[in-house]
Amino acid sequence: MAGRTITRADLSEAVYQKVGLSRTESTALVELVLKEISDCLARGETVKLSSFGSFVVRHKGQRVGRNPKTGVEVPIPPRQVMVFKPSNILKSRINGGTGNGVEDDE
Repeated sequence: MAGRTITRADLSEAVYQKVGLSRTESTALVELVLKEISDCLARGETVKLSSFGSFVVRHKGQRVGRNPKTGVEVPIPPRQVMVFKPSNILKSRINGGTGNGVEDDE
């Protein structure tokens, strides 16, 4: 699956293939998990998935930005942003390691 975008339908199909639920149940399960994650993030909670990573909502204060075309300063209002912090295990897997969280010697 390298080099392509994975969609909700792909996740549902993977659940269908590996868990054995019906396609309808698999789709409902994926939707339920994604909804729960997004609801938690909307409430400002951190979502931590062991061996995968954490989704964290950060609060950014107001700051002054600059229009790159005109150079005019404009205020950027405070906002919340979501950040994903991968676990060391996921980082290792992405970089070709064993995925057990222990750095490989090269």
